[in-house]
Amino acid sequence: MTYKITVTETSDCFEVAPGEALLDGAERAGVSLAHDCRFGGCGTCRVRLLEGKVEYEEQPFGLSEEEAAQGYALACQAQPMSDLTISATVRAADYIPPEYHTARIEGLDQLSHDVTHLVLRIPSAQDVRFHPGQYLNIMLEDGTPRSFSMASPPSGDLFDLHIRRVPGGRFTERLYDHYRVGDALDVELPLGEFRYQSEERRPLLLVAGGTGLAPIKAIIESLREREDVPEIAFYWGVRGQHDLYMDSALRELGQGFQGFHYVPVLSQPESDWAGRKGYVHTAICEDISDFSRFDAYLCGPPPMIESAKNAFIKRGLPVDRIFSDSFNFTHEIAAA
Repeated sequence: MTYKITVTETSDCFEVAPGEALLDGAERAGVSLAHDCRFGGCGTCRVRLLEGKVEYEEQPFGLSEEEAAQGYALACQAQPMSDLTISATVRAADYIPPEYHTARIEGLDQLSHDVTHLVLRIPSAQDVRFHPGQYLNIMLEDGTPRSFSMASPPSGDLFDLHIRRVPGGRFTERLYDHYRVGDALDVELPLGEFRYQSEERRPLLLVAGGTGLAPIKAIIESLREREDVPEIAFYWGVRGQHDLYMDSALRELGQGFQGFHYVPVLSQPESDWAGRKGYVHTAICEDISDFSRFDAYLCGPPPMIESAKNAFIKRGLPVDRIFSDSFNFTHEIAAA
């Protein structure tokens, strides 16, 4: 017995066996649903159930309670309990398949007590027009990947990354005591479905947590090239002032836009901090009365992403206008 899955956007149909994930059945049939981590963490493979029901072996943490309540599911984990009709994001026509390259370290500088600015020169990738918001994999000696988002739009053969030090991390610790300018690294790029993709000029709500700043910064910088730049509300949540490793640069960046509103929010502020305090999603909810106006792009740790999604959806932000990159299996955990 199998279940028939119909995708409304393309009229594609494919079969999925009981106990099998929707994404696995789609790939077997050649239906290219958008996806990334495959662990239920990033939320990229989100689909909406129009008819039918699914179940999970374990509830995926990349799907918020509010999303589930509105009929959304994650294709990489959801198993059909009946025939389904779904609304899904199919990979775009401009999808760029990842390739392997050899990179050399061009720059290695400390941005803060635990964040390194790593600049890679990749001559063979100089023509790769990745989408701001995407990431690359740095391959360790045993072939396992460590994933980091590009912090700037495409710029020839230079790629810059913001890398947070993970205590005991196999790669991040070695940036401090092993790697030097000129060293070679094997990389894979581009990867990820997170990118600016609004076809309408709606105001943007950009939310970053920690080094989730990197892809958000790349998106902001890419917007400078557009003539129809929308209003931008940008919130950066960190623990303390010492974690605001690009505060001055962001304020300067914002001066190049009209309607750019930048708000750093500290969850564990020092006594002399006069700015916003608390959780970043709470500060946003205090400032914004009409969420339905925005497209939202969120990048950071899973708890921040889930809290923000739940809060924003409850306040009227449509689920299909929330785009997120959760630093879990493809980022923070993998960064060790």
